[in-house]
Amino acid sequence: METTAVLLNGPRDLIVANLGLTDPGPRDLVVEIRHSGISTGTEKLFWSGQMPPFPGMGYPLVPGYEAAGEVVDAGSESGFAVGDQVFVPGANCYDGAFGLFGGAAARVVTDAARVTRIDRGHGAQGALLALAATARHAMAGLDKAVPDLIVGHGVLGRLLARLTVAAGAPAPTVWEIDASRASGAMGYEVMHPEADTRRDYRAIYDASGNGGLLNDLVGRIAKGGEIVLAGFYTQPLQFAFPPAFMKEARFRVAAEWDRSDLAATRALVENGALSLDGLITHQASAEDAPDAYTTAFEDPSCLKMILNWEQAA
Repeated sequence: METTAVLLNGPRDLIVANLGLTDPGPRDLVVEIRHSGISTGTEKLFWSGQMPPFPGMGYPLVPGYEAAGEVVDAGSESGFAVGDQVFVPGANCYDGAFGLFGGAAARVVTDAARVTRIDRGHGAQGALLALAATARHAMAGLDKAVPDLIVGHGVLGRLLARLTVAAGAPAPTVWEIDASRASGAMGYEVMHPEADTRRDYRAIYDASGNGGLLNDLVGRIAKGGEIVLAGFYTQPLQFAFPPAFMKEARFRVAAEWDRSDLAATRALVENGALSLDGLITHQASAEDAPDAYTTAFEDPSCLKMILNWEQAA
């Protein structure tokens, strides 16, 4: 089999190409991808050449870990059926290219254990489940406080805020310095950090990926407060110790989602507790991927770019 896929040959060298696919086994699925999202975190770092050494990294690579589509072939031991709608967190199934993360393709072969059934009605929003599960993972679990301040009103920041409201917790404050991203709040307030005078936040979630904010954030927490690093940081993080010492500050790194997060997030979306509306601002045909990736990474008005693979050969 072959597929059409986004291929990143090196920093800022991105094309759409035909690639061979590995043969599926009895536990594998062949999935026709309908929509895939472009991550402005990790994918941007691979595209720009700024990604630090990362397991499985190498060029050429097929990016993408936010994909949704339909099962067109199901192995005898997969537990799935042809026609099932699924979320696919990427695939490593290509001849001559790394599958990191491998979801930006018209067709993928993947172990059935990696995918999750979703409702057909999700459409393009089905590709957002990974980000929603990432937000849920940062917040869920024992001894984790929900955010009362979120830094950044991109897609991850919005999902963190929506999940906080959905949990019945007090509405968080969200900081955003770009006026074009300040709109779209659902039950919470968005403000410029310079307009915020509070210095007693219990839990600050940074969704900006800007490590240079740490000293300011330490000054904003109550004594014993926590700063959750929910972005992806390419440079070593540092902060002045005396203010953190005085505050007895705590720092926590939020890792990627796991299957329980995906299942819980899917349930929240399907029962109406969590809305994914308004997060997709741009869509493009997969054949226009080079321009779409540039827009996703360089246009601040683009919250989430979705590639449409339904017409891809």
